[in-house]
Amino acid sequence: MLQAQLTIDPAHRVAPVRRRTFGTFVEHLGRCVYTGIYEPGHPTADEEGFRGDVLALTRELGVTTVRYPGGNFVSGYRWEDGVGPRERRPRRLDLAWHSTETNEIGVDEFVRWTRLAGLEPMMAVNLGTRGVQESLDLLEYCNIPSGTALSDLRIANGAKEPHDIRMWCLGNEMDGPWQIGHKTAREYGRLAAETARAMRMVDPGLELVACGSSGSSMPTFGTWEATVLEETYDLVDHISCHAYYEEKEGDLGGFLACATDMEHFISTVVSTADQVGARLGSRKRINVSFDEWNVWYMSRFQSAPPPPDWPVAPPLLEDHYHLADAVALGSLIITLLRHSDRVAAACLAQLVNVIAPIMTEPGGRAWRQTTFHPFAQAARYAKGEVVRVEPACPSYETAEFGEVPVLHAVATHDGQDTTLFVVNRSVREPVELEIDARALGMGTDGGTHGGAVRITEATTLTHEDVYARNTADDPGRVTPRPNTDHRSDPLRIVLPPVSWNVIRLSKA
Repeated sequence: MLQAQLTIDPAHRVAPVRRRTFGTFVEHLGRCVYTGIYEPGHPTADEEGFRGDVLALTRELGVTTVRYPGGNFVSGYRWEDGVGPRERRPRRLDLAWHSTETNEIGVDEFVRWTRLAGLEPMMAVNLGTRGVQESLDLLEYCNIPSGTALSDLRIANGAKEPHDIRMWCLGNEMDGPWQIGHKTAREYGRLAAETARAMRMVDPGLELVACGSSGSSMPTFGTWEATVLEETYDLVDHISCHAYYEEKEGDLGGFLACATDMEHFISTVVSTADQVGARLGSRKRINVSFDEWNVWYMSRFQSAPPPPDWPVAPPLLEDHYHLADAVALGSLIITLLRHSDRVAAACLAQLVNVIAPIMTEPGGRAWRQTTFHPFAQAARYAKGEVVRVEPACPSYETAEFGEVPVLHAVATHDGQDTTLFVVNRSVREPVELEIDARALGMGTDGGTHGGAVRITEATTLTHEDVYARNTADDPGRVTPRPNTDHRSDPLRIVLPPVSWNVIRLSKA
Protein backbone atom coordinates (compact mmCIF):
# COMPACT_ATOMS: atom_id res chain seq x y z
CA MET A 1 0.00 0.00 0.00
CA LEU A 2 1.26 3.47 -0.91
CA GLN A 3 1.60 6.09 1.83
CA ALA A 4 0.65 9.78 1.54
CA GLN A 5 0.13 12.81 3.76
CA LEU A 6 -1.58 16.15 3.40
CA THR A 7 -2.24 19.16 5.61
CA ILE A 8 -5.46 21.15 5.66
CA ASP A 9 -4.92 24.72 6.76
CA PRO A 10 -7.72 27.30 6.28
CA ALA A 11 -5.02 29.95 5.93
CA HIS A 12 -4.26 28.45 2.52
CA ARG A 13 -7.39 30.07 1.16
CA VAL A 14 -7.84 30.26 -2.61
CA ALA A 15 -11.19 32.04 -2.94
CA PRO A 16 -14.84 31.54 -2.02
CA VAL A 17 -16.51 28.58 -3.71
CA ARG A 18 -18.17 30.00 -6.81
CA ARG A 19 -21.59 28.49 -7.36
CA ARG A 20 -21.26 29.03 -11.12
CA THR A 21 -18.50 26.41 -11.08
CA PHE A 22 -21.33 23.87 -11.18
CA GLY A 23 -22.83 24.95 -14.48
CA THR A 24 -23.77 22.79 -17.42
CA PHE A 25 -24.65 23.13 -21.08
CA VAL A 26 -27.73 22.48 -23.22
CA GLU A 27 -27.17 22.62 -26.97
CA HIS A 28 -29.47 21.80 -29.86
CA LEU A 29 -27.36 18.74 -30.61
CA GLY A 30 -28.49 15.15 -30.92
CA ARG A 31 -30.96 14.22 -28.18
CA CYS A 32 -29.95 16.82 -25.60
CA VAL A 33 -33.10 18.93 -26.10
CA TYR A 34 -35.50 16.60 -27.92
CA THR A 35 -36.13 13.42 -25.86
CA GLY A 36 -33.67 14.89 -23.37
CA ILE A 37 -35.13 17.84 -21.48
CA TYR A 38 -38.22 17.98 -23.74
CA GLU A 39 -40.47 15.12 -24.79
CA PRO A 40 -44.23 15.75 -25.00
CA GLY A 41 -46.15 12.56 -24.32
CA HIS A 42 -43.51 11.10 -22.03
CA PRO A 43 -45.13 9.60 -18.89
CA THR A 44 -43.36 12.19 -16.70
CA ALA A 45 -43.82 15.22 -19.00
CA ASP A 46 -45.61 18.31 -17.74
CA GLU A 47 -48.10 20.38 -19.72
CA GLU A 48 -45.24 22.08 -21.57
CA GLY A 49 -43.59 18.79 -22.55
CA PHE A 50 -40.63 18.94 -20.14
CA ARG A 51 -39.58 15.56 -18.78
CA GLY A 52 -40.13 15.45 -15.03
CA ASP A 53 -37.59 12.67 -14.50
CA VAL A 54 -34.87 14.78 -16.16
CA LEU A 55 -35.85 17.83 -14.13
CA ALA A 56 -35.56 15.80 -10.92
CA LEU A 57 -32.13 14.47 -11.88
CA THR A 58 -30.98 17.97 -12.88
CA ARG A 59 -31.91 19.26 -9.44
CA GLU A 60 -30.17 16.30 -7.81
CA LEU A 61 -27.07 16.95 -9.90
CA GLY A 62 -26.84 20.37 -8.24
CA VAL A 63 -26.51 22.41 -11.43
CA THR A 64 -26.48 26.18 -10.90
CA THR A 65 -26.19 27.67 -14.41
CA VAL A 66 -26.79 26.40 -17.92
CA ARG A 67 -25.33 27.68 -21.19
CA TYR A 68 -27.58 27.76 -24.29
CA PRO A 69 -28.17 27.22 -27.26
CA GLY A 70 -24.62 26.25 -28.32
CA GLY A 71 -21.95 25.30 -28.95
CA ASN A 72 -21.34 24.93 -32.66
CA PHE A 73 -25.09 25.13 -33.20
CA VAL A 74 -25.24 28.81 -32.24
CA SER A 75 -22.98 29.91 -35.10
CA GLY A 76 -25.76 29.30 -37.61
CA TYR A 77 -28.77 29.91 -35.37
CA ARG A 78 -31.55 32.42 -36.01
CA TRP A 79 -33.11 32.97 -32.60
CA GLU A 80 -36.30 34.40 -34.15
CA ASP A 81 -37.10 30.91 -35.51
CA GLY A 82 -37.69 29.66 -31.96
CA VAL A 83 -40.26 32.16 -30.70
CA GLY A 84 -43.98 32.57 -31.28
CA PRO A 85 -46.60 29.90 -32.03
CA ARG A 86 -44.94 26.51 -32.56
CA GLU A 87 -47.02 25.71 -35.62
CA ARG A 88 -45.52 28.72 -37.40
CA ARG A 89 -41.89 28.04 -36.57
CA PRO A 90 -39.71 27.09 -39.55
CA ARG A 91 -37.68 23.91 -39.81
CA ARG A 92 -34.04 24.65 -40.65
CA LEU A 93 -30.94 22.74 -41.61
CA ASP A 94 -28.39 22.69 -38.81
CA LEU A 95 -25.02 22.66 -40.58
CA ALA A 96 -23.04 22.15 -37.37
CA TRP A 97 -24.46 18.69 -36.64
CA HIS A 98 -25.98 17.76 -40.03
CA SER A 99 -29.48 17.65 -38.58
CA THR A 100 -32.88 19.29 -39.02
CA GLU A 101 -33.86 21.74 -36.30
CA THR A 102 -37.63 21.91 -35.69
CA ASN A 103 -37.41 24.95 -33.38
CA GLU A 104 -40.04 23.51 -31.06
CA ILE A 105 -37.84 24.74 -28.23
CA GLY A 106 -36.53 28.30 -28.29
CA VAL A 107 -35.44 30.98 -25.88
CA ASP A 108 -38.81 31.39 -24.11
CA GLU A 109 -39.25 27.67 -23.49
CA PHE A 110 -35.63 27.31 -22.44
CA VAL A 111 -35.89 30.10 -19.87
CA ARG A 112 -39.12 28.60 -18.51
CA TRP A 113 -37.30 25.28 -18.14
CA THR A 114 -34.44 26.95 -16.22
CA ARG A 115 -36.98 28.47 -13.84
CA LEU A 116 -38.49 25.04 -13.21
CA ALA A 117 -35.03 23.61 -12.60
CA GLY A 118 -33.93 26.53 -10.42
CA LEU A 119 -31.03 27.48 -12.73
CA GLU A 120 -29.47 30.68 -14.02
CA PRO A 121 -29.56 30.89 -17.85
CA MET A 122 -26.37 31.81 -19.70
CA MET A 123 -26.96 32.84 -23.35
CA ALA A 124 -24.71 32.63 -26.37
CA VAL A 125 -25.13 34.92 -29.40
CA ASN A 126 -24.39 34.04 -33.01
CA LEU A 127 -21.23 35.77 -34.21
CA GLY A 128 -20.67 33.22 -36.96
CA THR A 129 -23.29 34.07 -39.57
CA ARG A 130 -24.69 37.10 -37.73
CA GLY A 131 -23.41 40.02 -35.72
CA VAL A 132 -24.07 43.18 -33.73
CA GLN A 133 -27.68 43.89 -34.69
CA GLU A 134 -28.94 40.35 -34.19
CA SER A 135 -27.26 40.23 -30.76
CA LEU A 136 -28.91 43.50 -29.79
CA ASP A 137 -32.26 42.20 -30.99
CA LEU A 138 -31.98 39.09 -28.82
CA LEU A 139 -30.91 41.18 -25.83
CA GLU A 140 -33.87 43.51 -26.30
CA TYR A 141 -36.26 40.57 -26.62
CA CYS A 142 -34.91 38.92 -23.47
CA ASN A 143 -34.18 41.75 -21.07
CA ILE A 144 -36.17 44.90 -21.83
CA PRO A 145 -39.35 44.90 -19.68
CA SER A 146 -41.73 46.38 -22.27
CA GLY A 147 -42.40 49.28 -24.60
CA THR A 148 -40.28 48.28 -27.59
CA ALA A 149 -41.09 46.15 -30.60
CA LEU A 150 -39.13 43.10 -29.46
CA SER A 151 -39.93 43.31 -25.74
CA ASP A 152 -43.61 43.60 -26.61
CA LEU A 153 -43.23 40.62 -28.94
CA ARG A 154 -41.91 38.58 -26.01
CA ILE A 155 -44.91 39.63 -23.95
CA ALA A 156 -47.23 38.70 -26.81
CA ASN A 157 -45.52 35.30 -26.91
CA GLY A 158 -46.49 34.69 -23.28
CA ALA A 159 -43.42 35.90 -21.35
CA LYS A 160 -44.72 38.95 -19.48
CA GLU A 161 -41.66 39.39 -17.29
CA PRO A 162 -38.23 39.95 -18.85
CA HIS A 163 -35.87 36.97 -18.85
CA ASP A 164 -33.15 39.16 -17.30
CA ILE A 165 -30.25 37.06 -18.57
CA ARG A 166 -27.04 38.44 -17.06
CA MET A 167 -24.24 36.36 -18.61
CA TRP A 168 -23.71 36.32 -22.39
CA CYS A 169 -21.18 34.47 -24.54
CA LEU A 170 -19.96 36.44 -27.57
CA GLY A 171 -20.03 33.56 -30.04
CA ASN A 172 -18.55 30.10 -29.75
CA GLU A 173 -15.15 28.61 -30.63
CA MET A 174 -14.45 31.14 -33.33
CA ASP A 175 -10.82 29.96 -33.45
CA GLY A 176 -11.95 26.59 -34.86
CA PRO A 177 -11.89 25.95 -38.64
CA TRP A 178 -14.94 23.71 -38.10
CA GLN A 179 -16.96 26.69 -36.89
CA ILE A 180 -19.50 28.33 -39.21
CA GLY A 181 -18.12 31.83 -39.71
CA HIS A 182 -14.64 30.92 -38.42
CA LYS A 183 -12.50 34.05 -38.10
CA THR A 184 -8.95 35.06 -37.36
CA ALA A 185 -8.26 36.33 -33.85
CA ARG A 186 -8.17 39.94 -35.06
CA GLU A 187 -11.40 39.59 -37.05
CA TYR A 188 -13.21 37.97 -34.16
CA GLY A 189 -11.77 40.38 -31.60
CA ARG A 190 -13.03 43.38 -33.55
CA LEU A 191 -16.52 41.87 -33.96
CA ALA A 192 -16.69 40.82 -30.30
CA ALA A 193 -15.66 44.32 -29.22
CA GLU A 194 -18.27 45.95 -31.43
CA THR A 195 -20.95 43.59 -30.12
CA ALA A 196 -19.93 44.03 -26.49
CA ARG A 197 -19.85 47.81 -26.79
CA ALA A 198 -23.34 47.90 -28.28
CA MET A 199 -24.78 45.43 -25.75
CA ARG A 200 -23.39 47.52 -22.89
CA MET A 201 -25.22 50.55 -24.33
CA VAL A 202 -28.42 48.61 -23.60
CA ASP A 203 -27.30 47.27 -20.22
CA PRO A 204 -23.90 48.22 -18.74
CA GLY A 205 -24.25 45.55 -16.03
CA LEU A 206 -24.09 42.50 -18.31
CA GLU A 207 -21.34 39.91 -17.83
CA LEU A 208 -19.75 39.20 -21.21
CA VAL A 209 -17.55 36.29 -22.24
CA ALA A 210 -15.11 36.51 -25.15
CA CYS A 211 -14.17 33.33 -27.03
CA GLY A 212 -10.83 31.91 -26.00
CA SER A 213 -9.19 28.83 -27.45
CA SER A 214 -11.15 25.64 -28.15
CA GLY A 215 -8.34 23.65 -26.58
CA SER A 216 -4.76 23.96 -25.41
CA SER A 217 -3.59 22.00 -28.48
CA MET A 218 -4.90 24.58 -30.94
CA PRO A 219 -2.05 26.00 -33.07
CA THR A 220 -3.16 29.54 -32.18
CA PHE A 221 -3.39 28.89 -28.42
CA GLY A 222 -2.00 31.81 -26.47
CA THR A 223 -1.68 34.17 -29.41
CA TRP A 224 -5.45 33.90 -29.93
CA GLU A 225 -6.18 35.01 -26.36
CA ALA A 226 -3.65 37.84 -26.52
CA THR A 227 -5.04 39.23 -29.78
CA VAL A 228 -8.71 38.90 -28.79
CA LEU A 229 -8.12 40.58 -25.44
CA GLU A 230 -6.18 43.42 -27.06
CA GLU A 231 -9.46 44.26 -28.81
CA THR A 232 -11.91 43.47 -26.01
CA TYR A 233 -10.12 43.87 -22.66
CA ASP A 234 -12.13 46.76 -21.25
CA LEU A 235 -15.42 45.48 -22.73
CA VAL A 236 -15.61 41.88 -21.46
CA ASP A 237 -15.44 40.21 -18.06
CA HIS A 238 -14.31 36.69 -18.92
CA ILE A 239 -12.53 34.71 -21.59
CA SER A 240 -13.62 31.17 -22.32
CA CYS A 241 -11.71 27.90 -22.21
CA HIS A 242 -12.93 24.62 -23.71
CA ALA A 243 -11.34 21.23 -23.08
CA TYR A 244 -12.28 17.59 -23.63
CA TYR A 245 -10.32 14.51 -22.64
CA GLU A 246 -10.39 10.82 -23.51
CA GLU A 247 -8.40 7.72 -22.73
CA LYS A 248 -5.84 6.88 -25.36
CA GLU A 249 -5.46 3.16 -25.99
CA GLY A 250 -3.26 1.51 -23.39
CA ASP A 251 -2.69 4.67 -21.33
CA LEU A 252 -5.16 4.60 -18.44
CA GLY A 253 -2.65 6.24 -16.11
CA GLY A 254 -2.14 9.14 -18.50
CA PHE A 255 -5.89 9.60 -18.88
CA LEU A 256 -6.39 9.73 -15.11
CA ALA A 257 -3.84 12.57 -15.07
CA CYS A 258 -5.60 14.64 -17.76
CA ALA A 259 -6.31 17.40 -15.24
CA THR A 260 -2.61 18.24 -15.61
CA ASP A 261 -3.49 19.75 -18.98
CA MET A 262 -6.44 21.67 -17.54
CA GLU A 263 -4.20 23.10 -14.80
CA HIS A 264 -1.73 24.26 -17.47
CA PHE A 265 -4.54 25.60 -19.68
CA ILE A 266 -6.01 27.78 -16.92
CA SER A 267 -2.64 29.07 -15.72
CA THR A 268 -1.54 29.97 -19.25
CA VAL A 269 -4.76 31.82 -20.10
CA VAL A 270 -4.67 33.73 -16.80
CA SER A 271 -1.03 34.73 -17.37
CA THR A 272 -1.81 35.85 -20.93
CA ALA A 273 -4.79 37.91 -19.80
CA ASP A 274 -2.79 39.57 -17.04
CA GLN A 275 0.05 40.36 -19.44
CA VAL A 276 -2.37 42.03 -21.87
CA GLY A 277 -3.93 44.00 -19.01
CA ALA A 278 -0.51 45.18 -17.85
CA ARG A 279 0.47 46.20 -21.37
CA LEU A 280 -2.76 48.18 -21.72
CA GLY A 281 -2.28 49.80 -18.34
CA SER A 282 -5.58 48.41 -17.06
CA ARG A 283 -6.28 47.50 -13.45
CA LYS A 284 -9.18 45.34 -14.51
CA ARG A 285 -8.82 41.57 -14.09
CA ILE A 286 -10.19 39.18 -16.71
CA ASN A 287 -11.44 35.87 -15.33
CA VAL A 288 -11.97 32.49 -16.98
CA SER A 289 -15.29 31.00 -18.03
CA PHE A 290 -14.49 27.31 -18.57
CA ASP A 291 -17.80 26.93 -20.32
CA GLU A 292 -17.19 23.61 -22.05
CA TRP A 293 -15.37 20.73 -20.35
CA ASN A 294 -15.86 17.00 -20.04
CA VAL A 295 -14.62 13.56 -20.90
CA TRP A 296 -15.51 13.07 -24.58
CA TYR A 297 -14.35 10.28 -26.85
CA MET A 298 -14.02 12.70 -29.73
CA SER A 299 -12.00 10.27 -31.84
CA ARG A 300 -15.06 8.03 -32.13
CA PHE A 301 -17.18 10.94 -33.32
CA GLN A 302 -14.59 12.12 -35.83
CA SER A 303 -14.34 8.67 -37.40
CA ALA A 304 -18.13 8.25 -37.75
CA PRO A 305 -19.96 9.30 -40.94
CA PRO A 306 -22.48 12.18 -40.68
CA PRO A 307 -26.14 11.22 -40.19
CA PRO A 308 -27.95 10.61 -43.49
CA ASP A 309 -30.79 12.77 -44.77
CA TRP A 310 -30.65 15.55 -42.15
CA PRO A 311 -32.57 13.72 -39.37
CA VAL A 312 -34.34 15.36 -36.43
CA ALA A 313 -32.54 14.86 -33.10
CA PRO A 314 -30.45 11.83 -34.10
CA PRO A 315 -28.46 10.05 -31.37
CA LEU A 316 -25.08 11.81 -31.50
CA LEU A 317 -22.11 11.85 -29.10
CA GLU A 318 -23.83 9.44 -26.70
CA ASP A 319 -20.77 8.29 -24.79
CA HIS A 320 -21.52 5.69 -22.11
CA TYR A 321 -19.16 6.45 -19.25
CA HIS A 322 -17.30 3.99 -17.04
CA LEU A 323 -15.61 4.30 -13.65
CA ALA A 324 -12.29 5.60 -15.01
CA ASP A 325 -14.15 8.36 -16.88
CA ALA A 326 -15.86 9.40 -13.63
CA VAL A 327 -12.56 9.48 -11.72
CA ALA A 328 -10.91 11.58 -14.44
CA LEU A 329 -13.92 13.93 -14.39
CA GLY A 330 -13.64 14.22 -10.62
CA SER A 331 -10.03 15.31 -11.03
CA LEU A 332 -11.17 18.00 -13.49
CA ILE A 333 -13.66 19.27 -10.89
CA ILE A 334 -10.83 19.43 -8.36
CA THR A 335 -8.84 21.55 -10.83
CA LEU A 336 -11.70 24.00 -11.36
CA LEU A 337 -12.08 24.41 -7.60
CA ARG A 338 -8.33 24.83 -7.12
CA HIS A 339 -8.47 27.80 -9.50
CA SER A 340 -11.56 29.44 -8.02
CA ASP A 341 -9.66 32.70 -7.72
CA ARG A 342 -9.81 33.05 -11.52
CA VAL A 343 -12.33 30.48 -12.82
CA ALA A 344 -15.55 32.42 -12.39
CA ALA A 345 -17.83 29.95 -14.16
CA ALA A 346 -17.71 26.49 -15.71
CA CYS A 347 -20.11 24.40 -17.77
CA LEU A 348 -20.06 20.62 -17.95
CA ALA A 349 -20.88 19.83 -21.57
CA GLN A 350 -23.55 18.60 -21.82
CA LEU A 351 -26.48 17.85 -19.51
CA VAL A 352 -28.53 15.07 -21.12
CA ASN A 353 -27.67 12.26 -23.56
CA VAL A 354 -24.90 14.13 -25.38
CA ILE A 355 -21.63 13.32 -23.53
CA ALA A 356 -23.78 13.75 -20.47
CA PRO A 357 -24.19 12.71 -16.83
CA ILE A 358 -27.89 11.98 -17.45
CA MET A 359 -29.14 9.49 -20.04
CA THR A 360 -32.68 8.89 -21.25
CA GLU A 361 -34.65 6.47 -23.35
CA PRO A 362 -37.22 8.06 -25.69
CA GLY A 363 -40.52 7.42 -23.99
CA GLY A 364 -38.77 5.49 -21.23
CA ARG A 365 -36.30 5.59 -18.39
CA ALA A 366 -33.69 8.12 -17.26
CA TRP A 367 -30.59 7.23 -15.25
CA ARG A 368 -27.36 8.54 -13.80
CA GLN A 369 -24.12 7.85 -15.63
CA THR A 370 -20.98 7.25 -13.56
CA THR A 371 -19.90 10.85 -14.16
CA PHE A 372 -23.06 12.11 -12.47
CA HIS A 373 -21.75 11.29 -9.02
CA PRO A 374 -18.52 13.34 -8.68
CA PHE A 375 -20.28 16.43 -10.03
CA ALA A 376 -23.30 15.99 -7.74
CA GLN A 377 -21.16 15.43 -4.65
CA ALA A 378 -18.93 18.41 -5.35
CA ALA A 379 -21.95 20.64 -6.00
CA ARG A 380 -23.53 19.46 -2.74
CA TYR A 381 -20.55 19.58 -0.40
CA ALA A 382 -18.22 22.30 -1.72
CA LYS A 383 -19.13 25.26 0.50
CA GLY A 384 -17.46 28.27 2.03
CA GLU A 385 -13.84 28.81 1.04
CA VAL A 386 -11.66 26.75 -1.26
CA VAL A 387 -8.55 25.61 0.62
CA ARG A 388 -5.50 24.55 -1.33
CA VAL A 389 -3.95 21.24 -0.30
CA GLU A 390 -0.82 19.62 -1.72
CA PRO A 391 -0.51 15.91 -0.93
CA ALA A 392 2.94 14.52 -0.25
CA CYS A 393 2.65 11.27 -2.15
CA PRO A 394 4.39 8.99 -4.65
CA SER A 395 4.38 9.85 -8.36
CA TYR A 396 4.15 7.82 -11.52
CA GLU A 397 5.31 8.35 -15.09
CA THR A 398 2.97 9.16 -17.98
CA ALA A 399 3.75 9.43 -21.69
CA GLU A 400 1.90 12.72 -22.13
CA PHE A 401 2.43 14.60 -18.85
CA GLY A 402 5.66 13.15 -17.48
CA GLU A 403 5.74 12.45 -13.76
CA VAL A 404 2.47 13.14 -11.92
CA PRO A 405 1.42 12.59 -8.28
CA VAL A 406 -0.90 9.67 -7.56
CA LEU A 407 -3.20 11.93 -5.52
CA HIS A 408 -5.03 15.05 -6.67
CA ALA A 409 -6.99 16.95 -4.03
CA VAL A 410 -8.72 20.11 -2.88
CA ALA A 411 -10.67 21.06 0.26
CA THR A 412 -13.45 23.47 1.14
CA HIS A 413 -14.10 24.94 4.58
CA ASP A 414 -17.18 26.86 5.71
CA GLY A 415 -15.99 27.80 9.19
CA GLN A 416 -17.45 24.73 10.84
CA ASP A 417 -17.15 21.74 8.53
CA THR A 418 -14.49 20.80 6.01
CA THR A 419 -14.81 18.60 2.94
CA LEU A 420 -11.83 17.02 1.24
CA PHE A 421 -12.12 15.82 -2.36
CA VAL A 422 -9.39 13.38 -3.39
CA VAL A 423 -8.71 11.28 -6.48
CA ASN A 424 -6.39 8.27 -6.35
CA ARG A 425 -4.99 8.01 -9.87
CA SER A 426 -2.99 4.85 -9.19
CA VAL A 427 -4.14 2.10 -11.50
CA ARG A 428 -3.26 -0.71 -9.07
CA GLU A 429 -2.30 0.55 -5.61
CA PRO A 430 -4.47 1.74 -2.73
CA VAL A 431 -3.15 4.75 -0.83
CA GLU A 432 -3.25 5.20 2.93
CA LEU A 433 -3.69 8.92 3.40
CA GLU A 434 -2.76 10.63 6.68
CA ILE A 435 -4.52 13.97 7.18
CA ASP A 436 -3.06 16.70 9.40
CA ALA A 437 -6.09 18.83 10.32
CA ARG A 438 -4.73 20.56 13.44
CA ALA A 439 -4.70 23.98 11.74
CA LEU A 440 -8.45 23.89 11.28
CA GLY A 441 -8.59 25.14 14.87
CA MET A 442 -11.40 22.79 15.77
CA GLY A 443 -9.68 21.50 18.88
CA THR A 444 -7.67 23.07 21.69
CA ASP A 445 -6.78 19.99 23.70
CA GLY A 446 -3.27 19.78 22.23
CA GLY A 447 -3.85 16.07 21.70
CA THR A 448 -2.44 13.66 19.18
CA HIS A 449 -2.12 14.24 15.45
CA GLY A 450 -5.43 15.47 14.13
CA GLY A 451 -6.48 17.12 17.39
CA ALA A 452 -10.25 17.22 17.94
CA VAL A 453 -11.15 16.65 14.30
CA ARG A 454 -12.86 13.49 13.14
CA ILE A 455 -14.11 11.99 9.91
CA THR A 456 -17.89 12.26 10.02
CA GLU A 457 -18.54 10.77 6.60
CA ALA A 458 -16.44 9.24 3.85
CA THR A 459 -17.61 7.91 0.51
CA THR A 460 -15.72 6.36 -2.36
CA LEU A 461 -16.65 5.91 -6.00
CA THR A 462 -14.78 2.86 -7.27
CA HIS A 463 -15.28 -0.61 -8.75
CA GLU A 464 -13.16 -3.71 -9.27
CA ASP A 465 -13.73 -3.21 -13.02
CA VAL A 466 -12.43 0.23 -14.02
CA TYR A 467 -14.57 0.01 -17.16
CA ALA A 468 -17.82 -0.76 -15.32
CA ARG A 469 -20.76 1.34 -16.54
CA ASN A 470 -24.25 2.20 -15.35
CA THR A 471 -27.16 1.27 -17.61
CA ALA A 472 -30.91 1.65 -17.58
CA ASP A 473 -31.13 -1.96 -16.37
CA ASP A 474 -28.36 -1.57 -13.78
CA PRO A 475 -28.29 2.15 -12.88
CA GLY A 476 -26.55 1.66 -9.53
CA ARG A 477 -23.64 -0.51 -10.58
CA VAL A 478 -21.13 2.34 -10.05
CA THR A 479 -22.21 4.67 -7.28
CA PRO A 480 -20.56 6.27 -4.21
CA ARG A 481 -20.48 3.92 -1.24
CA PRO A 482 -19.43 4.42 2.39
CA ASN A 483 -15.70 4.09 3.00
CA THR A 484 -15.28 2.60 6.50
CA ASP A 485 -11.55 1.99 6.19
CA HIS A 486 -10.58 5.04 8.24
CA ARG A 487 -9.87 6.21 11.78
CA SER A 488 -9.75 9.58 13.45
CA ASP A 489 -6.80 9.45 15.87
CA PRO A 490 -4.66 9.99 13.91
CA LEU A 491 -6.75 10.86 10.84
CA ARG A 492 -6.13 8.16 8.27
CA ILE A 493 -8.16 6.74 5.39
CA VAL A 494 -7.45 4.16 2.72
CA LEU A 495 -8.24 5.25 -0.84
CA PRO A 496 -8.72 2.39 -3.35
CA PRO A 497 -7.00 2.55 -6.75
CA VAL A 498 -8.85 4.51 -9.47
CA SER A 499 -11.20 6.20 -7.05
CA TRP A 500 -13.01 9.46 -6.33
CA ASN A 501 -13.28 10.15 -2.60
CA VAL A 502 -15.26 12.64 -0.51
CA ILE A 503 -14.12 12.96 3.12
CA ARG A 504 -16.07 15.18 5.50
CA LEU A 505 -14.44 16.44 8.68
CA SER A 506 -15.87 18.20 11.72
CA LYS A 507 -15.38 18.69 15.45
CA ALA A 508 -15.19 15.54 17.51
